[in-house]
Amino acid sequence: MYIEYTVSFWKEGNQIVGHAMPIDVMSCGYTQSEAEEALDEAVRVFVDTAQEMGTLEEVLAECGYERTAEGWIIPERPEEKQRLMVMSA
Repeated sequence: MYIEYTVSFWKEGNQIVGHAMPIDVMSCGYTQSEAEEALDEAVRVFVDTAQEMGTLEEVLAECGYERTAEGWIIPERPEEKQRLMVMSA
C-alpha cells in the first residue's frame, strides 16, 4: 500500500521548510536535502503513529484521501495562485 502526498519547500530565514499536503506534516533543514530527509521522516512517524493508534484510515479520509486497490490517493484538485492587493502605508 502507498499513500500519495504533495510537498512544497520554501526558504524561511536560514532554513528550508517542507510541507506535506494534504496530511499537513511539516519539517525543515538547513539544505534542500536535509529538509527532504526530515520531511520524509516526519511523514513516516505520522503514518506509523496513526497506524499504531488504529486511526490511519480515519485520518486519511478526513484529509480527503480516496482508497484504491493500490493505496490512498489524493483526489485531483485544481490549484491556482491568488493575489491580495496591499495598500502602502
